[in-house]
Amino acid sequence: MLDPNLIYNNIDKISEKLSKKGYSLDSKEFRTLYENRKDIIQKAEALKEEQNIFTKKISKEKRKPRSDELINIKKLIEKIKKFEDTKKEVELNLKKILLDIPNIFDDDIPVGIDQKENKVVKVVGNITNFNFTIKDHVEIGDNLNLFSTDIAAKITGSRFNLYTGLGAKLERALINFMLDEHSLNGYKEIFPPFICNEESFLGTGNLPKFKDDLFKIEGTKYFLIPTAEVPLTNIFSGDIIDESSLPINLVAYSACFRSEAGSYGKDVKGLIRQHQFNKIELVKITTPISSKIEHESLTNDACKILDKLELPYRIVLLCSGDISFSSYKTYDLEVWLPSENSYREISSCSNFNDFQSRRANIRYKYNNKIEYVHTLNGSGLAVGRTLVAILENYQQKDGSVKIPTVLRPYLNNLEYLK
Repeated sequence: MLDPNLIYNNIDKISEKLSKKGYSLDSKEFRTLYENRKDIIQKAEALKEEQNIFTKKISKEKRKPRSDELINIKKLIEKIKKFEDTKKEVELNLKKILLDIPNIFDDDIPVGIDQKENKVVKVVGNITNFNFTIKDHVEIGDNLNLFSTDIAAKITGSRFNLYTGLGAKLERALINFMLDEHSLNGYKEIFPPFICNEESFLGTGNLPKFKDDLFKIEGTKYFLIPTAEVPLTNIFSGDIIDESSLPINLVAYSACFRSEAGSYGKDVKGLIRQHQFNKIELVKITTPISSKIEHESLTNDACKILDKLELPYRIVLLCSGDISFSSYKTYDLEVWLPSENSYREISSCSNFNDFQSRRANIRYKYNNKIEYVHTLNGSGLAVGRTLVAILENYQQKDGSVKIPTVLRPYLNNLEYLK
């Protein structure tokens, strides 16, 4: 949530920035609500001060109020209550608007309408020139009996997967490898709940705007998490953290659940875009001064996984029209998929500034001052897509798949999937 004072005091500049993110701010409505709230607060405070002066006067004179004074003070209290009730209503309407407004974006990112205007920052690794006809991950998985979306469809429905045998072991190996690597890089491992309440989803910006993208548990106020970002960030909701404890670095494995409304074509085939998938999430809680540096650090930590797996990838800086609702600045890591002859997103590493911390009321204390922290997160990595990239980039002419060296200790030193 943006600071309402920031919006009001810079309304033209903020409106222009939001328009480049595809959002049209009703400046007149916002100004009216903001000024009404300010006016009501001032009038209520003036009446409270009048009440305090009267109370002090009676106390100083050491007497009981006269009947006419009691009538006046009663009327005064009723006026204050009316102002407080009006203030609550205005604040509720203002909050509804604020919850719908996306984050602004860093001046460093390119201005553009969609992903076509994203900026490639770095390309890493060499793309293999295969001397045989390559297969996609679905055909490889079928041939090696690694997973079955057909069996999963029988059990649950479309867009789910069931890993079997070496496929299940490879998925688990990737999870353990990623958790171990990030732990070595200074992240504290958490195993969070996969269900969170509405307040937690409000805190990270998933609600109210993206309700249709979530799976809600019928008859409750609970939702299945789309990413471990939700429980990890909300560990600190309502807290005041001492500056000496920052930055806080957390890593977690979780299953993730998304409706993926609007997905179609090749994305619904295989493991690329499913209703349930596994992911390793990185979250940082930082001071405003250090958040830019920590964002680069978090992105680099996600890159290390791809480097160690020796998968070709690129780092992409998202433009204003492609960046997410809550994000201030985002790098996407895109891994090379030979079957598509293109790069596909495998991680988004974002800096939210104080957008989430204002919603979740996460603050820190320094020099006897209380300020909002900055929050950051990124995938480190999406496990299923990493498995897809391994199957396609490490496939062999005989139909087997070579296992990346760093994963072999997690698979009893197995060298090939056959």
